[in-house]
Amino acid sequence: MGLESSAGGSESRFAAYVETITSALGHADRAAPFRSYCAGLLLPGERKSVEPMAARVQPGRVRAAHQALHHFVAKSDWSDAAVLAAVRAEVLPIIEQRGPIRALIIDDTGMPKKGKHSVGVARQYCGQLGKQDNCQVAVSLSAANDHASLPIAYRLSLPHEWVDDPDRRAVAGVPDDVGFQTKPQIALGQLRAARAAGIDADFVLADAGYGSDTDFRDGITEIGLADAVGIQSSTSLWPPGVEPLPPKLWSGRGRPTSAIRRDGAHQPISARQLALDLPQKAWRRVTWREGTNTRLASRFAAVRVRPAHRDYHRATPRPEEWCLIEWPADEPEPTKYFLSTLPANISRRALVNATKLRWRIERDSQDLKQELGLGHYEGRGWRGFHHHATLCIAAYGFLISEREAIPPSGQRNALPIKEPRLPDDYRPRGAPDPA
Repeated sequence: MGLESSAGGSESRFAAYVETITSALGHADRAAPFRSYCAGLLLPGERKSVEPMAARVQPGRVRAAHQALHHFVAKSDWSDAAVLAAVRAEVLPIIEQRGPIRALIIDDTGMPKKGKHSVGVARQYCGQLGKQDNCQVAVSLSAANDHASLPIAYRLSLPHEWVDDPDRRAVAGVPDDVGFQTKPQIALGQLRAARAAGIDADFVLADAGYGSDTDFRDGITEIGLADAVGIQSSTSLWPPGVEPLPPKLWSGRGRPTSAIRRDGAHQPISARQLALDLPQKAWRRVTWREGTNTRLASRFAAVRVRPAHRDYHRATPRPEEWCLIEWPADEPEPTKYFLSTLPANISRRALVNATKLRWRIERDSQDLKQELGLGHYEGRGWRGFHHHATLCIAAYGFLISEREAIPPSGQRNALPIKEPRLPDDYRPRGAPDPA
Protein backbone atom coordinates (compact mmCIF):
# COMPACT_ATOMS: atom_id res chain seq x y z
CA MET A 1 0.00 0.00 0.00
CA GLY A 2 2.05 2.92 -1.27
CA LEU A 3 1.84 6.45 0.13
CA GLU A 4 2.24 9.64 -1.85
CA SER A 5 4.06 12.13 0.37
CA SER A 6 7.39 13.45 1.40
CA ALA A 7 8.99 11.40 4.15
CA GLY A 8 9.12 14.38 6.49
CA GLY A 9 5.46 15.28 6.00
CA SER A 10 4.39 11.71 6.53
CA GLU A 11 6.51 11.42 9.68
CA SER A 12 4.94 14.52 11.18
CA ARG A 13 1.43 13.36 10.32
CA PHE A 14 2.15 9.99 11.89
CA ALA A 15 3.37 11.68 15.08
CA ALA A 16 0.24 13.85 15.22
CA TYR A 17 -2.02 10.84 14.60
CA VAL A 18 -0.33 8.80 17.35
CA GLU A 19 -0.59 11.70 19.79
CA THR A 20 -4.32 11.99 19.13
CA ILE A 21 -4.99 8.29 19.74
CA THR A 22 -2.67 8.09 22.78
CA SER A 23 -5.20 9.82 25.01
CA ALA A 24 -7.37 6.68 24.85
CA LEU A 25 -4.61 4.50 26.37
CA GLY A 26 -5.05 5.79 29.91
CA HIS A 27 -1.39 6.37 30.88
CA ALA A 28 1.23 8.59 29.31
CA ASP A 29 3.89 5.87 29.59
CA ARG A 30 1.98 3.82 27.01
CA ALA A 31 2.54 6.43 24.31
CA ALA A 32 6.05 5.27 23.35
CA PRO A 33 5.24 1.56 22.94
CA PHE A 34 2.04 2.48 21.10
CA ARG A 35 4.00 4.54 18.61
CA SER A 36 6.65 1.85 18.24
CA TYR A 37 4.09 -0.93 17.75
CA CYS A 38 2.18 1.01 15.10
CA ALA A 39 5.45 1.91 13.38
CA GLY A 40 6.48 -1.75 13.40
CA LEU A 41 3.18 -2.69 11.76
CA LEU A 42 3.60 -0.04 9.06
CA LEU A 43 7.22 -0.85 8.21
CA PRO A 44 7.91 -3.64 5.70
CA GLY A 45 8.75 -7.12 6.88
CA GLU A 46 7.60 -10.69 6.43
CA ARG A 47 6.52 -11.03 10.08
CA LYS A 48 4.69 -8.47 12.20
CA SER A 49 5.05 -10.36 15.47
CA VAL A 50 6.64 -8.63 18.47
CA GLU A 51 10.33 -9.51 18.15
CA PRO A 52 10.80 -8.69 14.43
CA MET A 53 8.97 -5.39 14.95
CA ALA A 54 11.16 -4.56 17.96
CA ALA A 55 14.23 -5.13 15.78
CA ARG A 56 12.86 -2.87 13.05
CA VAL A 57 11.85 0.08 15.22
CA GLN A 58 14.69 -0.01 17.78
CA PRO A 59 17.59 -1.97 16.24
CA GLY A 60 20.07 -0.73 18.84
CA ARG A 61 18.20 -2.20 21.82
CA VAL A 62 16.17 -5.10 20.48
CA ARG A 63 15.84 -7.06 23.73
CA ALA A 64 14.55 -4.12 25.77
CA ALA A 65 12.21 -3.04 22.98
CA HIS A 66 10.93 -6.61 22.67
CA GLN A 67 10.08 -6.72 26.38
CA ALA A 68 8.37 -3.32 26.27
CA LEU A 69 6.26 -4.15 23.22
CA HIS A 70 5.35 -7.60 24.56
CA HIS A 71 4.17 -6.10 27.86
CA PHE A 72 2.21 -3.40 26.03
CA VAL A 73 0.33 -5.80 23.77
CA ALA A 74 -0.04 -8.87 25.99
CA LYS A 75 -0.26 -7.54 29.56
CA SER A 76 -1.07 -3.83 29.68
CA ASP A 77 -4.63 -3.11 30.79
CA TRP A 78 -5.85 -0.58 28.24
CA SER A 79 -9.26 -0.64 26.58
CA ASP A 80 -9.64 -1.89 23.02
CA ALA A 81 -13.04 -0.20 22.78
CA ALA A 82 -11.59 3.18 23.83
CA VAL A 83 -8.74 3.01 21.30
CA LEU A 84 -11.06 1.90 18.48
CA ALA A 85 -13.40 4.77 19.37
CA ALA A 86 -10.47 7.22 19.16
CA VAL A 87 -9.42 5.80 15.77
CA ARG A 88 -13.02 6.01 14.58
CA ALA A 89 -13.35 9.63 15.73
CA GLU A 90 -10.16 10.54 13.87
CA VAL A 91 -10.62 8.59 10.63
CA LEU A 92 -14.35 8.45 9.87
CA PRO A 93 -14.62 12.23 9.33
CA ILE A 94 -11.81 11.91 6.78
CA ILE A 95 -13.64 9.11 4.97
CA GLU A 96 -16.86 11.14 5.08
CA GLN A 97 -15.23 13.97 3.16
CA ARG A 98 -15.98 11.80 0.11
CA GLY A 99 -19.57 11.11 1.14
CA PRO A 100 -21.60 9.83 4.11
CA ILE A 101 -21.20 6.34 5.52
CA ARG A 102 -23.52 4.11 3.51
CA ALA A 103 -23.08 0.66 5.01
CA LEU A 104 -22.09 -1.26 8.10
CA ILE A 105 -20.43 -4.41 6.79
CA ILE A 106 -20.12 -7.63 8.78
CA ASP A 107 -17.51 -10.28 8.08
CA ASP A 108 -15.41 -12.87 9.85
CA THR A 109 -11.71 -13.56 9.46
CA GLY A 110 -10.05 -16.94 9.92
CA MET A 111 -6.38 -17.17 10.93
CA PRO A 112 -4.69 -20.58 10.71
CA LYS A 113 -2.95 -21.66 13.93
CA LYS A 114 -0.96 -24.72 14.92
CA GLY A 115 -1.33 -26.31 18.33
CA LYS A 116 -4.27 -25.93 20.69
CA HIS A 117 -3.21 -23.35 23.29
CA SER A 118 -3.80 -20.03 21.47
CA VAL A 119 -7.09 -18.54 22.65
CA GLY A 120 -10.08 -19.64 20.60
CA VAL A 121 -8.15 -22.00 18.34
CA ALA A 122 -10.18 -25.01 17.22
CA ARG A 123 -10.87 -27.09 14.18
CA GLN A 124 -13.40 -24.97 12.29
CA TYR A 125 -13.98 -23.47 8.87
CA CYS A 126 -11.20 -21.08 7.87
CA GLY A 127 -11.97 -18.81 4.92
CA GLN A 128 -8.28 -18.14 4.29
CA LEU A 129 -7.73 -21.87 3.70
CA GLY A 130 -11.16 -22.60 2.24
CA LYS A 131 -11.64 -25.65 4.44
CA GLN A 132 -11.94 -26.92 8.02
CA ASP A 133 -8.66 -26.65 9.91
CA ASN A 134 -7.09 -25.41 13.13
CA CYS A 135 -7.71 -21.66 13.26
CA GLN A 136 -8.98 -18.67 15.19
CA VAL A 137 -12.04 -16.84 13.85
CA ALA A 138 -12.92 -13.24 14.64
CA VAL A 139 -16.03 -11.23 13.72
CA SER A 140 -15.52 -7.67 12.49
CA LEU A 141 -17.71 -4.70 11.63
CA SER A 142 -16.64 -1.99 9.16
CA ALA A 143 -18.17 1.38 8.31
CA ALA A 144 -17.96 2.10 4.59
CA ASN A 145 -18.88 4.44 1.79
CA ASP A 146 -18.03 4.05 -1.90
CA HIS A 147 -14.55 5.47 -1.35
CA ALA A 148 -13.14 3.77 1.76
CA SER A 149 -13.95 1.72 4.84
CA LEU A 150 -12.69 1.34 8.39
CA PRO A 151 -13.09 -1.59 10.81
CA ILE A 152 -14.80 -0.27 13.94
CA ALA A 153 -15.25 -3.51 15.95
CA TYR A 154 -13.37 -6.81 16.21
CA ARG A 155 -14.19 -9.76 18.49
CA LEU A 156 -12.89 -13.32 18.72
CA SER A 157 -15.50 -16.06 18.32
CA LEU A 158 -15.00 -18.65 21.08
CA PRO A 159 -16.03 -22.24 20.21
CA HIS A 160 -17.91 -24.36 22.77
CA GLU A 161 -14.78 -26.32 23.70
CA TRP A 162 -13.22 -23.08 24.94
CA VAL A 163 -16.27 -21.56 26.57
CA ASP A 164 -16.97 -24.74 28.56
CA ASP A 165 -13.38 -25.37 29.72
CA PRO A 166 -12.56 -23.30 32.84
CA ASP A 167 -8.89 -24.31 32.80
CA ARG A 168 -8.28 -23.15 29.24
CA ARG A 169 -10.23 -19.96 29.90
CA ALA A 170 -8.13 -19.18 32.97
CA VAL A 171 -4.80 -19.77 31.22
CA ALA A 172 -5.81 -17.61 28.24
CA GLY A 173 -7.34 -14.89 30.43
CA VAL A 174 -10.81 -15.08 28.89
CA PRO A 175 -13.04 -12.64 30.85
CA ASP A 176 -15.70 -14.19 33.07
CA ASP A 177 -18.53 -12.40 31.25
CA VAL A 178 -17.62 -13.89 27.86
CA GLY A 179 -19.92 -16.81 27.12
CA PHE A 180 -20.75 -18.71 23.98
CA GLN A 181 -22.24 -16.66 21.16
CA THR A 182 -22.72 -17.57 17.54
CA LYS A 183 -21.04 -15.32 15.00
CA PRO A 184 -24.39 -13.71 14.04
CA GLN A 185 -25.03 -12.97 17.73
CA ILE A 186 -21.61 -11.33 18.06
CA ALA A 187 -22.32 -9.29 14.92
CA LEU A 188 -25.67 -8.08 16.27
CA GLY A 189 -23.93 -6.96 19.46
CA GLN A 190 -21.43 -4.99 17.38
CA LEU A 191 -24.24 -3.36 15.40
CA ARG A 192 -26.07 -2.35 18.58
CA ALA A 193 -22.88 -0.83 19.99
CA ALA A 194 -22.26 1.07 16.74
CA ARG A 195 -25.78 2.51 16.80
CA ALA A 196 -25.42 3.43 20.48
CA ALA A 197 -22.19 5.29 19.57
CA GLY A 198 -24.12 7.36 17.03
CA ILE A 199 -22.78 5.70 13.88
CA ASP A 200 -25.45 5.91 11.20
CA ALA A 201 -25.69 4.03 7.91
CA ASP A 202 -28.27 3.27 5.25
CA PHE A 203 -28.02 -0.51 5.48
CA VAL A 204 -26.14 -3.57 6.75
CA LEU A 205 -24.24 -5.99 4.50
CA ALA A 206 -23.23 -9.58 5.30
CA ASP A 207 -22.58 -12.81 3.44
CA ALA A 208 -24.73 -15.94 3.49
CA GLY A 209 -23.05 -17.22 6.66
CA TYR A 210 -25.01 -14.49 8.45
CA GLY A 211 -27.89 -13.73 6.10
CA SER A 212 -29.20 -17.30 6.15
CA ASP A 213 -29.88 -16.88 9.89
CA THR A 214 -33.47 -15.62 10.21
CA ASP A 215 -32.91 -14.40 13.78
CA PHE A 216 -29.97 -12.35 12.55
CA ARG A 217 -32.04 -10.65 9.85
CA ASP A 218 -34.85 -10.01 12.35
CA GLY A 219 -32.28 -8.55 14.76
CA ILE A 220 -31.09 -6.03 12.16
CA THR A 221 -34.69 -4.92 11.62
CA GLU A 222 -35.21 -4.55 15.38
CA ILE A 223 -32.11 -2.34 15.58
CA GLY A 224 -33.73 -0.09 13.00
CA LEU A 225 -31.50 -0.75 9.99
CA ALA A 226 -32.20 -2.03 6.50
CA ASP A 227 -30.10 -4.91 5.17
CA ALA A 228 -28.86 -6.57 2.00
CA VAL A 229 -27.49 -9.96 2.95
CA GLY A 230 -26.48 -13.14 1.19
CA ILE A 231 -28.62 -16.28 1.54
CA GLN A 232 -28.28 -19.92 0.54
CA SER A 233 -29.93 -21.19 -2.62
CA SER A 234 -32.01 -23.51 -0.40
CA THR A 235 -33.61 -20.62 1.56
CA SER A 236 -37.41 -21.04 1.47
CA LEU A 237 -39.45 -18.17 0.02
CA TRP A 238 -43.00 -17.38 -0.98
CA PRO A 239 -42.74 -16.23 -4.62
CA PRO A 240 -44.28 -12.95 -5.85
CA GLY A 241 -48.00 -12.75 -5.22
CA VAL A 242 -48.08 -15.88 -3.02
CA GLU A 243 -48.28 -16.03 0.77
CA PRO A 244 -49.14 -18.57 3.48
CA LEU A 245 -52.70 -19.75 4.06
CA PRO A 246 -54.64 -17.90 6.76
CA PRO A 247 -55.21 -19.57 10.16
CA LYS A 248 -57.88 -22.25 10.31
CA LEU A 249 -61.30 -21.14 11.45
CA TRP A 250 -62.03 -22.46 14.92
CA SER A 251 -64.62 -25.23 14.87
CA GLY A 252 -65.44 -24.82 18.54
CA ARG A 253 -63.47 -27.89 19.54
CA GLY A 254 -59.92 -28.06 20.89
CA ARG A 255 -57.59 -25.10 21.26
CA PRO A 256 -58.02 -22.29 18.73
CA THR A 257 -54.93 -21.43 16.65
CA SER A 258 -53.82 -18.14 15.19
CA ALA A 259 -50.86 -19.47 13.17
CA ILE A 260 -50.66 -19.11 9.41
CA ARG A 261 -50.25 -22.40 7.63
CA ARG A 262 -49.43 -24.38 4.51
CA ASP A 263 -50.74 -27.64 3.10
CA GLY A 264 -49.59 -30.26 0.64
CA ALA A 265 -50.46 -28.10 -2.37
CA HIS A 266 -49.49 -24.74 -0.91
CA GLN A 267 -45.79 -24.66 -0.03
CA PRO A 268 -42.93 -22.16 -0.31
CA ILE A 269 -40.14 -22.80 -2.82
CA SER A 270 -36.35 -22.50 -2.63
CA ALA A 271 -34.51 -19.41 -3.83
CA ARG A 272 -32.94 -21.59 -6.52
CA GLN A 273 -36.32 -22.78 -7.79
CA LEU A 274 -37.59 -19.22 -7.76
CA ALA A 275 -34.67 -18.19 -9.98
CA LEU A 276 -35.16 -21.06 -12.41
CA ASP A 277 -38.89 -20.30 -12.72
CA LEU A 278 -38.38 -16.64 -13.65
CA PRO A 279 -39.00 -15.68 -17.29
CA GLN A 280 -36.12 -14.55 -19.48
CA LYS A 281 -37.33 -10.95 -19.40
CA ALA A 282 -36.77 -10.85 -15.61
CA TRP A 283 -32.98 -10.83 -16.12
CA ARG A 284 -31.04 -7.69 -16.94
CA ARG A 285 -27.38 -6.86 -17.24
CA VAL A 286 -26.23 -4.40 -14.55
CA THR A 287 -22.83 -2.70 -14.23
CA TRP A 288 -21.84 -1.64 -10.73
CA ARG A 289 -18.21 -0.36 -10.56
CA GLU A 290 -14.80 -0.27 -12.17
CA GLY A 291 -12.74 -3.40 -11.62
CA THR A 292 -8.99 -3.83 -12.09
CA ASN A 293 -9.17 -4.10 -15.87
CA THR A 294 -12.79 -3.44 -16.80
CA ARG A 295 -16.16 -2.44 -15.46
CA LEU A 296 -17.81 -5.18 -13.39
CA ALA A 297 -21.15 -6.38 -14.72
CA SER A 298 -23.47 -9.38 -14.53
CA ARG A 299 -27.10 -10.43 -15.01
CA PHE A 300 -29.54 -9.84 -12.16
CA ALA A 301 -33.19 -10.42 -11.36
CA ALA A 302 -34.93 -8.60 -8.50
CA VAL A 303 -38.36 -9.74 -7.27
CA ARG A 304 -40.50 -9.10 -4.21
CA VAL A 305 -40.87 -12.19 -2.01
CA ARG A 306 -41.76 -13.17 1.55
CA PRO A 307 -39.22 -15.20 3.59
CA ALA A 308 -40.87 -18.44 4.70
CA HIS A 309 -38.53 -19.97 7.29
CA ARG A 310 -40.71 -21.32 10.14
CA ASP A 311 -43.41 -18.77 9.42
CA TYR A 312 -46.01 -21.38 10.44
CA HIS A 313 -45.28 -20.23 14.01
CA ARG A 314 -46.40 -16.69 13.15
CA ALA A 315 -49.85 -15.14 13.15
CA THR A 316 -49.12 -13.08 10.02
CA PRO A 317 -46.89 -13.56 6.97
CA ARG A 318 -43.47 -11.93 6.98
CA PRO A 319 -43.29 -8.58 5.16
CA GLU A 320 -42.23 -8.53 1.54
CA GLU A 321 -38.51 -8.06 0.81
CA TRP A 322 -36.33 -7.94 -2.25
CA CYS A 323 -34.78 -11.15 -3.48
CA LEU A 324 -31.82 -10.24 -5.69
CA ILE A 325 -30.35 -13.06 -7.77
CA GLU A 326 -27.15 -12.99 -9.79
CA TRP A 327 -26.87 -15.30 -12.81
CA PRO A 328 -23.83 -14.59 -15.01
CA ALA A 329 -24.49 -15.28 -18.68
CA ASP A 330 -21.69 -17.87 -18.85
CA GLU A 331 -22.89 -19.89 -15.83
CA PRO A 332 -25.32 -22.84 -16.01
CA GLU A 333 -27.14 -21.73 -12.83
CA PRO A 334 -27.50 -18.64 -10.64
CA THR A 335 -24.41 -18.05 -8.48
CA LYS A 336 -25.54 -15.67 -5.70
CA TYR A 337 -28.75 -14.92 -3.82
CA PHE A 338 -29.59 -12.00 -1.52
CA LEU A 339 -32.48 -10.80 0.63
CA SER A 340 -32.87 -7.09 1.24
CA THR A 341 -35.19 -4.86 3.25
CA LEU A 342 -34.15 -1.78 1.26
CA PRO A 343 -37.16 0.29 0.09
CA ALA A 344 -39.65 -1.27 -2.32
CA ASN A 345 -39.16 1.61 -4.79
CA ILE A 346 -35.38 1.21 -5.08
CA SER A 347 -34.12 0.64 -8.61
CA ARG A 348 -32.45 -2.60 -9.59
CA ARG A 349 -29.19 -0.80 -10.29
CA ALA A 350 -29.21 0.87 -6.87
CA LEU A 351 -30.00 -2.46 -5.22
CA VAL A 352 -27.05 -4.11 -7.00
CA ASN A 353 -24.74 -1.20 -6.14
CA ALA A 354 -25.70 -1.44 -2.46
CA THR A 355 -25.25 -5.21 -2.30
CA LYS A 356 -21.90 -5.16 -4.09
CA LEU A 357 -20.44 -2.57 -1.69
CA ARG A 358 -19.45 -5.53 0.46
CA TRP A 359 -16.19 -5.78 -1.52
CA ARG A 360 -14.82 -3.00 0.68
CA ILE A 361 -14.52 -5.27 3.72
CA GLU A 362 -12.65 -7.80 1.62
CA ARG A 363 -10.17 -5.03 0.85
CA ASP A 364 -9.93 -4.27 4.59
CA SER A 365 -9.18 -7.89 5.37
CA GLN A 366 -6.57 -8.19 2.62
CA ASP A 367 -4.70 -5.05 3.69
CA LEU A 368 -4.87 -5.89 7.40
CA LYS A 369 -3.47 -9.37 6.81
CA GLN A 370 -0.96 -8.78 4.04
CA GLU A 371 0.26 -5.27 4.86
CA LEU A 372 -0.19 -5.02 8.63
CA GLY A 373 0.22 -8.58 9.93
CA LEU A 374 -3.23 -9.04 11.50
CA GLY A 375 -2.69 -12.80 11.73
CA HIS A 376 0.95 -12.65 12.89
CA TYR A 377 0.42 -12.32 16.62
CA GLU A 378 2.18 -15.20 18.40
CA GLY A 379 0.78 -14.78 21.92
CA ARG A 380 -1.91 -17.05 23.31
CA GLY A 381 -4.03 -14.80 25.51
CA TRP A 382 -7.39 -13.09 25.00
CA ARG A 383 -6.03 -9.63 25.82
CA GLY A 384 -3.02 -9.84 23.52
CA PHE A 385 -5.11 -11.19 20.63
CA HIS A 386 -7.51 -8.25 20.80
CA HIS A 387 -4.82 -5.65 21.56
CA HIS A 388 -2.85 -6.72 18.48
CA ALA A 389 -5.96 -6.49 16.29
CA THR A 390 -6.80 -3.05 17.70
CA LEU A 391 -3.28 -1.81 16.97
CA CYS A 392 -3.48 -3.18 13.41
CA ILE A 393 -6.72 -1.25 12.93
CA ALA A 394 -5.11 1.89 14.40
CA ALA A 395 -2.22 1.59 11.93
CA TYR A 396 -4.70 0.95 9.10
CA GLY A 397 -6.58 4.09 10.12
CA PHE A 398 -3.39 6.09 9.67
CA LEU A 399 -2.94 4.72 6.16
CA ILE A 400 -6.51 5.72 5.30
CA SER A 401 -5.98 9.24 6.66
CA GLU A 402 -2.61 9.46 4.91
CA ARG A 403 -4.16 8.69 1.53
CA GLU A 404 -6.46 11.67 2.02
CA ALA A 405 -3.64 14.00 3.10
CA ILE A 406 -1.65 13.41 -0.07
CA PRO A 407 -2.39 15.47 -3.21
CA PRO A 408 -2.95 13.33 -6.33
CA SER A 409 0.16 14.81 -7.92
CA GLY A 410 2.32 14.17 -4.86
CA GLN A 411 5.51 12.14 -4.98
CA ARG A 412 4.99 8.46 -4.19
CA ASN A 413 7.04 6.92 -1.40
CA ALA A 414 6.91 3.29 -0.33
CA LEU A 415 7.08 4.04 3.40
CA PRO A 416 5.01 6.42 5.53
CA ILE A 417 7.77 6.55 8.17
CA LYS A 418 11.53 6.24 8.15
CA GLU A 419 12.90 2.72 8.55
CA PRO A 420 15.89 2.34 10.94
CA ARG A 421 18.77 0.20 9.74
CA LEU A 422 19.24 -3.17 11.46
CA PRO A 423 22.69 -3.72 13.00
CA ASP A 424 24.91 -6.09 11.04
CA ASP A 425 25.13 -8.58 13.94
CA TYR A 426 21.35 -8.79 14.56
CA ARG A 427 20.04 -12.38 14.59
CA PRO A 428 16.43 -13.27 15.47
CA ARG A 429 15.86 -15.76 18.28
CA GLY A 430 16.07 -19.30 16.99
CA ALA A 431 17.93 -18.35 13.84
CA PRO A 432 21.11 -20.39 13.16
CA ASP A 433 24.46 -18.74 13.81
CA PRO A 434 25.91 -17.88 10.35
CA ALA A 435 29.37 -18.77 11.67
